[in-house]
Amino acid sequence: MSEPTGVIHDIGYQRYTGPRLGRRHVFGALYLHGLRTAFGLGRSAKAKIFPWLVMGIVLIVAAGLTAVRTQTGQVVMTYAQFADSMSWLVIFFVAVVGPELVSRDLHSGVLPLYFSRPLPRGDYALAKLGSLATALWLLLGAPQLVMFLGAAFTTKDGMGGVWDELLDLLPGLLYAALWAVVFASVGLLIASLTGKRAFAAGGIVAVFLMTAPIVGILSIMPSRTVNELSMLGSPTALIHAVGEYTLGDLLVPGGNKDYQIGGFGPVYVAAAVLLVAGCVTLLLLRYRKVAAR
Repeated sequence: MSEPTGVIHDIGYQRYTGPRLGRRHVFGALYLHGLRTAFGLGRSAKAKIFPWLVMGIVLIVAAGLTAVRTQTGQVVMTYAQFADSMSWLVIFFVAVVGPELVSRDLHSGVLPLYFSRPLPRGDYALAKLGSLATALWLLLGAPQLVMFLGAAFTTKDGMGGVWDELLDLLPGLLYAALWAVVFASVGLLIASLTGKRAFAAGGIVAVFLMTAPIVGILSIMPSRTVNELSMLGSPTALIHAVGEYTLGDLLVPGGNKDYQIGGFGPVYVAAAVLLVAGCVTLLLLRYRKVAAR
C-alpha cells in the first residue's frame, strides 16, 4: 500500500505589509461611497438618470430666476425661498436615494461584512446619514450659488452689492442645510426599517406628504394657539416655521411680522432639534439590532 503524498504549491501569496488604515479612513471611505451612490457616480447610466434629472431641474430653475433678475432688476425669489419652493423635489430625491443607500445593504445581507472591519455599528449609520445630508445640501445649495454668481456679476453697486448679496446667500445656505439634515434624518430612519426599496420609498413619501393635511386641519381650528402650533404636524411645515422665526424677511418678505407661528418660534426650533436627535438615536439603535443578528 503506497503512502499518501502531498504537494505544496507556491501560488505567490504574500502577507500585506502596507499601512493599515483605521476607523477614520473606513468611515471616510463609506461616506464618500454613499455620496457617490446618491448621484449615481461609478454606477450604471440608469442609476444616474433620476439624481441628475433632479439636479438639472433645480439648476434650470435657478438659471431662469437669475435671467429674469438680470433683465428686470427684480428679485423674483430669495435664496431661502428657493429652498422652500424645491421641497417637493427634495422629498422624491430622499425617497429614491435613501433606500438606495441602506435598504440595498439590508436586502443583500452584506452588513456583517461591513462590521467585520474596524467600523463600529454607529459609524455605518452616521456615514450614510452624512452622505444623504450632504447630497441634499448640494441639491439645494448649488442652484443658490448659481443665483449668487448671476447677481454678483450683474450688480451695479460694485463690491458693496456683492457683499450684500453674500449676506443674503449665507442664510439661504444654512436654511438649505436645515432642510438637508431634517429630511436625511427622517428619510434614512424610514429606509432602514426594510430591505425592500419600494416599501421604503413609499414610506418616506407617505410620511412627508400625508402629514401635510394635518397642518391644514389644525390651522383652521377655532383655537388661536392650535393654529400657531399647527406646523408641528408635518416635518416640511416644521422646517418652514423654523425658517420664518430665524430668517424673517429673507423667507417672508414685506416686513410682515404677524407670522402663522405667533410667538412659538423657540418651540419650533426645539421641536426641530428634538426631531433630528430622535431620528438619529433611533437610527443608531436600529443598526445595533441589525448587527447583532
